[in-house]
Amino acid sequence: MSAVTTTRDAGSGLAPATMVVRSWKAPIAFAIFTVLGLVLFVLLARGGETTFRLSDARDAIILPSIVLPVDATGIVAVVLLAAAAIWAFLLVRDGRRVPLWLTSVFAVIFLVSFLTWAAAGSTLPLVGLLAGALTVSTPLIFGSLGGVISERVGVVNIAIEGQLLAGAFTAALVATVTGSAWAGLVAAMVAGAAVSAVLATFAIKYLVDQVIVGVVLNVLVVGLTSFLYSTVMTGDPDLFNKPARFERLPIPLLSDIPVIGPILFNQSLIVYAMFALVPLVWFGLFKTRWGLRLRAVGEHPKAADTVGIKVRPTRFWNVLLAGVIVGGGGAFFTLVAIGSFTKEMTNGAGFIALAAVIFGQWNPIKATLAALLFGFATNLQSTLSIVGSPVPSEFMLMLPYIVTIFAVAGLVGYSRPPAASGKPYVKA
Repeated sequence: MSAVTTTRDAGSGLAPATMVVRSWKAPIAFAIFTVLGLVLFVLLARGGETTFRLSDARDAIILPSIVLPVDATGIVAVVLLAAAAIWAFLLVRDGRRVPLWLTSVFAVIFLVSFLTWAAAGSTLPLVGLLAGALTVSTPLIFGSLGGVISERVGVVNIAIEGQLLAGAFTAALVATVTGSAWAGLVAAMVAGAAVSAVLATFAIKYLVDQVIVGVVLNVLVVGLTSFLYSTVMTGDPDLFNKPARFERLPIPLLSDIPVIGPILFNQSLIVYAMFALVPLVWFGLFKTRWGLRLRAVGEHPKAADTVGIKVRPTRFWNVLLAGVIVGGGGAFFTLVAIGSFTKEMTNGAGFIALAAVIFGQWNPIKATLAALLFGFATNLQSTLSIVGSPVPSEFMLMLPYIVTIFAVAGLVGYSRPPAASGKPYVKA
């Protein structure tokens, strides 16, 4: 929901027009969540207290738990949410964008108050909740990074789901046969690149609709991996579906830091690689010649071609690079998180990663934050079920997808994809 207003500088009839795009999505979303908070935290107040446990008994440094009164927390939260919503409306009315930090603060306030309300009378293991969210988010982050690269170069990557699933299957099979988790990881990257090669060939060379190719590839990978799982892996799981795994490698001293230590510095090598990959992709896209060429091809391929950039090869090889990254993320399912392959184990993660790309406005850092949000929502459903939340279990199962819809439709505000994304390039 946007409005466009054209204004001119005062004092000159020849002054150039200035176009101001007003997007009311964020203020409206703020208002909806404020009303929801009023209903839940005030009208349906539960009373009592909620305890947030910050440390486990095995931690080197034990922090005291935080105890919040449910009713008082809800009232304060609603007041702050209402103030943020009013501020957002005023900003948009004046032609300014709602800053990212305000959206982040709004989300944190709502989240804390919701957790306090939902877990009233119980204890929430905060470190476990956040660590579980990071685990769920890891393949989403790999998928979103691959999606950002692919779309920035001009190819819509609907096949992220298929690339994750192909990576998970291949990693499990190869790591079991070879007894090496590293071999499984490399094989997963190759599998992701193979799916991307098919996408790139049909979309770039034969000019087939990119969305259709992506959907077909997803269906193909699901069918192929399910068939091979049923006919090969289930016959002898010890021989084909018991892969070597990457164990957690705690970093000395850093892993003992309260709260953030167990979450960030007691992880597997794939997660540490993800930590390095996010800033690396951002730096490459916006600070290097490679990134400049990539973005030029995705924004204006004809102009890029005019200055000597080979559009089709640039698109092809960068789509393959995106597949390598996403395939490596798929290996996380079988080599770290679960330890074996099952049918359709990605469970729609590729589509949520694609939503993170849009929510993150095709920026690696923002897409990573969006993936963390969706991962947190996914992990939250199991945590609240354990503590006996009054929220219906059916709603909890829908929670990750509800958050995805609200985030993409409501909180993004005004955003513009790469101008040539999804458009085949035909050299004149």
